[in-house]
Amino acid sequence: MKKKITQQELMEKILGDYTITGKKKKLTKRTVTAKKRTVTAKTPLKKRHVTHPSGPGKSYRKGVSLLELLDDLFPDEQSAREWFEGIRWADGRYCGYCDSENTKRVPNDKPMPYWCSDCKKYFSIKTGTPMHGSPIPLRKWVIAFYLMTTSLKGVSSMKIHRDLNLTQKTAWYMIHRIREALAVHTVMMANGPVEVDETYVGGKNRNKHASKKLKSGRGPVGKTAVVGMKDRQTNRVRAAAIEHADQVTLHAFVNENIEPGTTIYTDDHRGYLGLENHESVKHSVGQYAEGKAHTNGIESFWATLKRGYYGTYHKMSVKHLHRYVAEFAGRHNIRSLDTIEQMVALAVGMVGKRLRYKDLIR
Repeated sequence: MKKKITQQELMEKILGDYTITGKKKKLTKRTVTAKKRTVTAKTPLKKRHVTHPSGPGKSYRKGVSLLELLDDLFPDEQSAREWFEGIRWADGRYCGYCDSENTKRVPNDKPMPYWCSDCKKYFSIKTGTPMHGSPIPLRKWVIAFYLMTTSLKGVSSMKIHRDLNLTQKTAWYMIHRIREALAVHTVMMANGPVEVDETYVGGKNRNKHASKKLKSGRGPVGKTAVVGMKDRQTNRVRAAAIEHADQVTLHAFVNENIEPGTTIYTDDHRGYLGLENHESVKHSVGQYAEGKAHTNGIESFWATLKRGYYGTYHKMSVKHLHRYVAEFAGRHNIRSLDTIEQMVALAVGMVGKRLRYKDLIR
């Protein structure tokens, strides 16, 4: 029986000395080789989240062009398969059902590439991930990873439908499964200082049809509250859709995601009253910064989320809002990595996750 490791441990193992070099197309334990391309990232994963070299924007990152992705890195299905297998099985292949290493290759890969001699089941690299049972080729999954990581405002299912020649329904389901991988990278325990704020997502009441307008309330009436936290030390974001922005809910969110003694900065929302080590600014009277107390960092994240809402998705249903929020938070948290490393982060986040279509639409 193989001992399971966490996604964070796997990330650090794969990205600790991540290198793309050489002429062959193969991913080994700590090396990806690809034709005509050399990229080296020597900084360990933990440091990559807090180290921001000088330069405009994220110019220190190494990008991958679409032509490089398709022609050099993943020219065929076999190269995509080797990439996925090299990430998940960096220390050796194991069964996707029972984690046993007592496995063997199946001739002609039919019905699946591998057989587990312990649990007597066929399996593939997709087994035990949100890709489980998906007939979509791995190369298309890789391209979807690329689009989801390089598009800061998100990617619509219609674009995936057109670019990958899938039905819109399949593309929609595919994107939600990728969001499961991004959600892995939203977990944090901040030691701060942290900024905490809330925003509201949804259509404006005045723009609704008369039959759907709510007759009472102003401002965020009819919208869904989202609370978020940004750790100034690591630049990581944690956010969640909530039913009510009251004191009980806000206090629970904050205390579940910070270490004791962490300094907390908020606006003057009454729901934050009573928090320990708490400082606030009074937005209600036009005060947006007082010394180190401000919420500009988390509000910048809200701006990106809203740009995705207005410009890409146009609507985020209440039912799936937590998935959209996790997408933007997860993408923000791995943004300091190079493009290929962000794709590796998604592949790592897939391990151990599962999202059935019937559960998604339930």
